[in-house]
Amino acid sequence: QVQLVESGGGLVQTGGSLALSCAASGNIFNIHVMGWYRRAPGNQRELVATITSPTNANYADSVKGRFTISRDNAKNMVYLQMNNLKPEDTSVYYCHVRPAFGPAYWGQGTQVTVSS
Repeated sequence: QVQLVESGGGLVQTGGSLALSCAASGNIFNIHVMGWYRRAPGNQRELVATITSPTNANYADSVKGRFTISRDNAKNMVYLQMNNLKPEDTSVYYCHVRPAFGPAYWGQGTQVTVSS
């Protein structure tokens, strides 16, 4: 069984920062892609950032220059540093992990709220 546990969400003012973490545990090996998605009320889930290697990261245009994704392969963890947060960043953020083989997995989500 595979578990993804996110942490680090919360309430912050506009312009503030938050750091999200996601730990993958259980029977999971050779993780190919790790990433973060988000879904605001009434909206579809959207990609925030993904990373396949330490230098191969992909970002949504709306977060480029403000968010940084990183991963620790030894610990099966992925991180999302979020700076200069805006009210439109308010969402539930989900960790996503896709191994080289087998199904992908989702975390349970962590709430990020940015007050204006």
